[in-house]
Amino acid sequence: MKAPHAKKIPTTETHHGITKHDDYKWLKADNWQEVIQEPSLLPQDIRDYLEAENAYTHAQMADTEALQEKLFAEIKGRIKEDDSSVPAPDGKYFYFSSHVVGGQYPRYLRRLKSGGEDELLFDGNALAKGHEYFSFGGIALSPDQKLAAWSYDNKGSEFYELRVRDLSTGLDHDDVIENTSGGAVWAADGKTFFYTTQDDNHRPLKTWAHVLGTAQSVDRLVYEEKDTGLFTGVSSTFSEKFITVDIHDHDTSEIWLIDADKPDSAPRLMVSRVDKIEADVEHWNDKFLIKTNRNGAEDYKIVEAPVSDPSPANWKDFIPHRPGIFIVGMMVLRNWFVRVERENALPRIVIRDMNSGEEHSIAFDEEAYSLGIGEMREYDTDTLRFSYSSMTTPGQIFDYNMKTRERVLRKTQEIPSGHDALLYKTRRVQAIAHDGENIPVTLLYRKSTPLDGSAPLWLYGYGSYGISMPAGFNTNILSLVDRGFVYAIAHIRGGQEKGRAWYKKGKLEFKTNTFKDFISVGQHLIDAKFTSKGKIIAQGGSAGGLLMGAVVNMAPEMFDGVVAEVPFVDVLTTMLDDTLPLTPPEWPEWGNPIESKQAYETILGYSPVDNVRAMAYPNLLAVGGLTDPRVTYWEPAKWIAKLRAFNTGSNLLLLKTNMGAGHGGASGRFDRLKEVAEVYAFGLKVAGKMNAA
Repeated sequence: MKAPHAKKIPTTETHHGITKHDDYKWLKADNWQEVIQEPSLLPQDIRDYLEAENAYTHAQMADTEALQEKLFAEIKGRIKEDDSSVPAPDGKYFYFSSHVVGGQYPRYLRRLKSGGEDELLFDGNALAKGHEYFSFGGIALSPDQKLAAWSYDNKGSEFYELRVRDLSTGLDHDDVIENTSGGAVWAADGKTFFYTTQDDNHRPLKTWAHVLGTAQSVDRLVYEEKDTGLFTGVSSTFSEKFITVDIHDHDTSEIWLIDADKPDSAPRLMVSRVDKIEADVEHWNDKFLIKTNRNGAEDYKIVEAPVSDPSPANWKDFIPHRPGIFIVGMMVLRNWFVRVERENALPRIVIRDMNSGEEHSIAFDEEAYSLGIGEMREYDTDTLRFSYSSMTTPGQIFDYNMKTRERVLRKTQEIPSGHDALLYKTRRVQAIAHDGENIPVTLLYRKSTPLDGSAPLWLYGYGSYGISMPAGFNTNILSLVDRGFVYAIAHIRGGQEKGRAWYKKGKLEFKTNTFKDFISVGQHLIDAKFTSKGKIIAQGGSAGGLLMGAVVNMAPEMFDGVVAEVPFVDVLTTMLDDTLPLTPPEWPEWGNPIESKQAYETILGYSPVDNVRAMAYPNLLAVGGLTDPRVTYWEPAKWIAKLRAFNTGSNLLLLKTNMGAGHGGASGRFDRLKEVAEVYAFGLKVAGKMNAA
């Protein structure tokens, strides 16, 4: 089957005296806002092209269908289908989620602590019937636990419809609220809740108060943000004493407070916005505890302030700033302060007795692991729930008595098909960057895998927004390492594995460090004989898809294949279009090329679509979602179209557009595994490992 070739309709756009050419701008539908919410409105010529690409991809992958089925079966076989979460205490109930055999979606249940039958609150499988896509947005219990505000998205567009369920009857009230961000926060009266709506450009700019039994049209506007470069959100302190309205982008915060027992009161400003200053707030007794980077605290500190006047003039250090020790997050309980820290790319949990001030920590001995606070619902408790896993150790849930320091294992992830951790090796190595920095790399491989350069290597990376890649257990990748792959996670700049500076050196004018780091990791693993040049399959999604697009332009010879999922590859065009959902809030991450020539030239220098040139590209699979509001479908479509026009080699260039889903791909847990199996089959195909056991 012949590969599709997109028609060319030349257009030009000039900024700062620089003219940019685009032959494929037509792939962006003029009615894209409508398409995100209703895919059937996609113009026919664009639909025809995307479906032709899907047909071509299907044809080229036809020889992997048996392999895909085998991969799907074994990946599914590692999942306990009728699994359930550890029940979390909350008042007189335990709350938990479960799956049933064959069920694609979770069920949410509760049971009385005193015993009795499980009470089914929400059945995702029933709610999803008749929909190609379904996703819960959030479930918020009223203070008396008689009602739940819940939301769902059945298109993948991330516009959530919010409803209210009577938990005693299982019936929803007449209240219906549209175009929300998904979450809701109840006031103390149990009849008022707060939520945020998104505008037509998918920007959450308005926070509202809704009174049960009234229409959305009469809801009270609590806060409206006029700057489209900032997003708003609503939450509450863990004490449930205060509602917080936070306004933020990637490095600036503003916080407004509402007393939870005075829902009709106007919000009061707690922390005003100051460029590049962040703040997160929690409440304890007569104090607020605030995580911030104010006054040069690059890796964050915790300050305390009186509830009566929490202005920055009254802030006092509670946990001082310690360079190199990055404060990931915090939780405040009645008698305990819990924080997660990361040092040298390894996490730990630190617990402080709020009465004595004494501290102790929880950490583990493996070279690389993932550690975090688990589901916590009760403020007045001495029990901390936390999760732990490593690349070789399945997920574990512990309940930890902070008084006695006794640790109880509540659940270990079950692998029905079996898992022998002794067959595998996980390691943490350091690659040297182009400028001498040490880049952490987490590895997983079978102990029987030869480390003489003959093994293929699957290299995963992200490196944006300060998001750190956990070195946790993932049953899916066992299908790769069991077939002889070395699996590697590159903890490159742009993440926060090594603190806030690690992030700052991978954004804006330093963004190319992210791409160079990934290439340096690949070269280090080649030099160390974990693999060889041209035997690497690279994978990244979203901003990690940008990474994929950049590195194939910079070092195509290093890779045998590349998987770019919902890839942000048309960066310059997107950052020049301030009507797109995420563009203004993204300028602090990438730069504003509309106003700054320097930002324009920097982005132009690496934007994958703009740097495609005549050369032989590696095998490539790009995956997009038609209703994706984050990375719009036309970005991977334009990229593949241009790659086809310039590619001088004969490797596969494939585009698959999910015509019924958005940024996260398929919503059902098994449908999503089929997508994983297809990606893995592509990598095994190009690596010549289709027949590996």
